Parts: sequence; C-alpha cells; structure tokens
Amino acid sequence: MKKYTVLVLVFALLTACNNSDDNVDYREKNNEDIIAYIDNNNLNAQKSDSGLYYVINELGSGIQPTVTSNVTVAYKGYFLNGQTFDQSDANGVSFGLQQVIKGWTEGIPYFREGGKGTLLIPSHLGYGNQGRPGIPGGAVLIFDIHLISVN
Repeated sequence: MKKYTVLVLVFALLTACNNSDDNVDYREKNNEDIIAYIDNNNLNAQKSDSGLYYVINELGSGIQPTVTSNVTVAYKGYFLNGQTFDQSDANGVSFGLQQVIKGWTEGIPYFREGGKGTLLIPSHLGYGNQGRPGIPGGAVLIFDIHLISVN
C-alpha cells in the first residue's frame, strides 16, 4: 500500500508543478484580440468557420489555388503590436500549401493570382501553444500577403 501512496504523491507533485501552457485554449482570447485589432485598424475582415480572419484588398484575376496547390507568395508576418517576425523579398517564396501552418493552407485559397490581402491567424491555426523560436506560444499572427502565382 505504501508504494501506491508514494506513486500518488509523486504524480500529484509533478502535476502541481507543471506550469506549462500546453493545455491552454487561446481561442477566445485570440478572437477578442483579433476583433480589437480589426476595429482599431478599420479593417473589413471576414471570419471563416475555423476562426481565421481575412481581408481581401485585391482578389486577383488569375488562377485560384486549392489547399493542395504549390504557390509563390510575397509576405510580411507580424504580431498584433506591429513587430515584424518574418518577411519575404518582393519575389516571394514558393511552397506547397500543405507544408505550411493551417492559417495559410486555408487562407491563401481565398485569393486568386495577383491577389493581395491580410490573414489574421489565431494561434490554433498558427504555431499553437508551443510557438517556435521568435514566436511565443498562443500568439496571433498577421500576414500581409501577395499571391504572385499558382505554380
């Protein structure tokens, strides 16, 4: 019986000491923050069922990609406070839409070649609770994008 008591105590101790945000659901907070950003910047954004917000400044007139397309996109990625964390050059970057974060896989197909706009991506469609170097867990990501081509 002592073995089980010790195991229960060890488990309780480890659980109580876990300060990880791995299980935090940021959806509600991210949504509130995105709505405030949209209001403060007078954006005409639409919201998808997944929670992605997008602004279409120019729809474009070329081919419309699908979630399995390979595309070339010029972009600037930044946080709600305006701090840039990534940016391509004007020639853009080519990639398959199944090789990127969910917000891009879903959002890029709202545009046609030549299209420009903004994706406002909650963390569950970005890098989640863990984040990545330079991007904290739970972060909303904003991308100004220009869909140069569907390859």
